[in-house]
Amino acid sequence: MRAEDIIIKPIITEESNAGLQEGKYTFKVNKKATKVDIANAVEKLFEVKVLKVNTITVKGKEKRVGRNVGKTSDWKKAIVTIDTNPSEKTYQSKGGKEVKVSKKYKTSIDEFMGA
Repeated sequence: MRAEDIIIKPIITEESNAGLQEGKYTFKVNKKATKVDIANAVEKLFEVKVLKVNTITVKGKEKRVGRNVGKTSDWKKAIVTIDTNPSEKTYQSKGGKEVKVSKKYKTSIDEFMGA
């Protein structure tokens, strides 16, 4: 699956806006997507470092119009925690030399509020 097919839309509610201060963003995602797929898609689309992904399957509600009873479809919600303070990583290479790796990650998703 492509990253555009995994992330459907952001969810903007009071509760999700409260989580923005902690670096938690809420998305409606494809029902077949795994946590790893979601993390990779968010990293690719928004250029942020994902720390944790929590997923919830939301059951559809029963609706009625007159005497006809139907059900809305089930959907999947993902709460993605991003790294708000990305730092350089160091590791030992062959020969005992220290190598620093610093990828340029954003500290927030700017497109989230514009959706």
